Amino acid sequence: MRPRNTPDADRRMALAREWDQLVDQVRGLPGFADFLRPPRLETLLPAAAGGPVVILNVSRWRCDALIVRTSGVEVVELRHLTSEGVAAQAQAYLTAVGARQRATERGEGRRDLAPAGDEARVEGPLDDCLRWMWEAFARELLDHLGHAAPPVPGEPWPRVWWCPTGLLTLLPIHAAGDHRTPGAAVLDRVVSSYTPTLRALREARQHTAGSGRMLFVGMPATPGQADLPNVRVEEELIGHHFTETPTRLVGRQATRDAVLRALSEHDWVHFACHGEQNLADPSRGGLLLHDGPLTVTDLGSRQYRGEFAYLSGCKTAVGGRRLPDEAITLAAALHYTGYRHVIATLWSVWDEQAAEIARDVYTALVRDGVPDARPAARALHHAVRRLRTAHPDRPSMWTPFAHTGP
Repeated sequence: MRPRNTPDADRRMALAREWDQLVDQVRGLPGFADFLRPPRLETLLPAAAGGPVVILNVSRWRCDALIVRTSGVEVVELRHLTSEGVAAQAQAYLTAVGARQRATERGEGRRDLAPAGDEARVEGPLDDCLRWMWEAFARELLDHLGHAAPPVPGEPWPRVWWCPTGLLTLLPIHAAGDHRTPGAAVLDRVVSSYTPTLRALREARQHTAGSGRMLFVGMPATPGQADLPNVRVEEELIGHHFTETPTRLVGRQATRDAVLRALSEHDWVHFACHGEQNLADPSRGGLLLHDGPLTVTDLGSRQYRGEFAYLSGCKTAVGGRRLPDEAITLAAALHYTGYRHVIATLWSVWDEQAAEIARDVYTALVRDGVPDARPAARALHHAVRRLRTAHPDRPSMWTPFAHTGP
């Protein structure tokens, strides 16, 4: 005999039926036909309106690139890329980045104080990683996309969006190349951007520009961290470029609550402070403010209508090692919460070079006091190329800076 349902079981069944009915009602509303459904491909293709999006998929069976265009998706098998190779390069990269971090801490953010031994442990492995990515997949993909050589002088630079998965999310794909050979690098052929997902990029393209109000958050001195003397330089830079006086939260004023409140009132924000990333638990990474870290979780729990966020801090775009498929970074968190364009760093950066890149970017984005974030990716691209020209043998100086957004 079939047992009678208990009151608890009856209640669960009734709630399940009610849930199904409510979902059907929501899907009947205009614009909600796909509520709680996986997005349909045709709804994601507009993400590639500005250029192809290259999704890099790594597995132990085979590795592929999904090239997304507005017309459809093309699969390109990457025969020279293996999951074992990615794992080995990611480990070497993290080791080099760790050495870079220690050099920065001892040098108090100044290039001239970094010991020469640390340079050898950093620059060599980074250069090896960049050349490995070039040979394993980057050159092949750019050739396939028709970017087999640098653009003709005077012609617009082509755009490519990278959407890596797995351990590739840890690596600086935008800087892949043999930088000793002219034209043999991603930086020499295309302007790169990143996106955590196609949906995030599609939604960023749909946003409209805001008021251009700027918030500056700076921590020239942070307990337990090296001082950042160029924070004041960046503060003056922001004040010089913006006609409307920026809101400043510096030092003791830069508390977690004050910053979170101010973010909702400004659509441009510049962070000049230390950052930290927890590779075991990426959501706990954050920007170090006066009273503690502003974490990925803090930012991800809110929604903004931001236009541009510049994270001139350390390790603001580094994700997790144990959860490599989770794009949980400060850069991604700000992008997900509504900031269309985000410039961030992949690891610890020299204070002097961080200020130099910021100067070049804002000079390109703010004309006659009027900010326009649309050329953000190109502005960063050309700033990084100038820094590479000045320091060709120091990839740790110019590789970390990355753009996320349309």
